[in-house]
Amino acid sequence: QVQLMESGGGLVQPGGSLRLSCAASGTIPGAATMGWFRQVPGKQREMVATVTSGGTTDYGDMAKGRFTISRNNYINTVDLQMTNLKPEDTAVYYCMIQRRVTPTMTAWGQGIQVPDSS
Repeated sequence: QVQLMESGGGLVQPGGSLRLSCAASGTIPGAATMGWFRQVPGKQREMVATVTSGGTTDYGDMAKGRFTISRNNYINTVDLQMTNLKPEDTAVYYCMIQRRVTPTMTAWGQGIQVPDSS
């Protein structure tokens, strides 16, 4: 089993920056893609950015030019650097890890609210 723990949410002003981090623990599968998704109430979860174990990245249209995903395979973390934040970026952000080859698996973090509502 894989556990994912997100961190880094906080208060942010429009145009500001925020960095989200996700740490994976447990039995980490090889050749797994890690990424960030987000969801707002009433809408489907959407892909923000993903990165393969080999470092190939993919971004959702809303993230291109503003967000950067990075991954450290040695300590099993994936970060999302967000810049030029907009009000429409408000969402719950979820960390994900997925292996599409046998044995397949998908795991999600619990999600982190951006910006922090506290």
